[in-house]
Amino acid sequence: MGSNIFETCTEVMEAGNVTEILEQCPVAQGFTGGVIGGVLVALGIFVILLFMAAFYVYFALAWYSVAKKLKHKKPWLAWIPIVNIALILQLGGFHWAWILLVLGFIPGWIILLVMVIIAKWRIFVKRKYPGWFSLAILIPEIGGLLNMIAIGFLAWGKKK
Repeated sequence: MGSNIFETCTEVMEAGNVTEILEQCPVAQGFTGGVIGGVLVALGIFVILLFMAAFYVYFALAWYSVAKKLKHKKPWLAWIPIVNIALILQLGGFHWAWILLVLGFIPGWIILLVMVIIAKWRIFVKRKYPGWFSLAILIPEIGGLLNMIAIGFLAWGKKK
């Protein structure tokens, strides 16, 4: 029976009719499903990476603008991953070395998160915006979007 399927597949493939190949050859059916699935996974990964790059550029540009408005000596630090968190801490009045908490254990991350929120609060106040805008990130489900909007106001808003 196995050789019969092989002979049928060979004959259909030699004829070159794609529809017949997919209908009569189980190996081709499995292959196309795998190829289509692989292409969809690759496309999904590409779209996710594209969104991540867009968010990264948005936040780096926004924090660069904030650092320039607050007259930081090195606003370009906003473009360097992890170092941009140290920049936010500096803009909020903390020492940059607190970023080393990321190297530690879980409570270190929690402490750093709290410090970043406090630093953002101080930055919002410096720019004459309500400090509670920094708490937007804590709101479930829509916090990320609200944080993006708040950082946009902070960076490109007209208040001084």
